[in-house]
Amino acid sequence: MTIDLDAQLSAADPAIRLRAVGALHRLAERIEVAAVDAARADGWSWEQIGDALGVSRQSVHTKYGK
Repeated sequence: MTIDLDAQLSAADPAIRLRAVGALHRLAERIEVAAVDAARADGWSWEQIGDALGVSRQSVHTKYGK
């Protein structure tokens, strides 16, 4: 499925733009999960991951340290 994100983000209908923003948020979350998992598998500490994401060690550990 190909989505023309530029067209959706510049659409006249706010509902279309808001759905596009929601889709971007969901995509960013999936990418972040994969990146955190890969970093942990490579031996990165929670502090290193937090620094890379611009958040505290505690917040990233709370979110992903299951």
